[in-house]
Amino acid sequence: MWIEWVKALHVISVIAWMAGMLYLPRLFVYHADAEKGSVQSETFKIMERRLYRGITTPAMIAAYVFGLAMIFGGAVDWSSVWPWVKAVFVLALSGFHGLLGRHLRAFAQDRNDRPAKFFRMINEIPTVLMIVIVIMVVVKPF
Repeated sequence: MWIEWVKALHVISVIAWMAGMLYLPRLFVYHADAEKGSVQSETFKIMERRLYRGITTPAMIAAYVFGLAMIFGGAVDWSSVWPWVKAVFVLALSGFHGLLGRHLRAFAQDRNDRPAKFFRMINEIPTVLMIVIVIMVVVKPF
């Protein structure tokens, strides 16, 4: 019965992580258009920091903890290909999380040099990664 609780907590953590991964680049879109030093820019800095540090990063850590608990609890059959594909895409999502952290620091120091269009484009990356991850877990095509 414990594994069902771990799975539920994993899914909840992933949902919260994805919410942050989808919203933070959208905040960057608007922040990139705000004048540096303006009230609007300073407000975006607070929103971005709270989202990244207060929700997105803790949710990522929780997703890893519960995911690893399932792995070490024997809930994953590593003889199949799907968990390996999922693991690669989760690592890619984690790398994207780190990239967002780098952009967050650039905005916090008023050093962002990327246009809003750049953030509109990268906003699609977590969606694509999530689609592959969900298909691997639910459909298990390999």
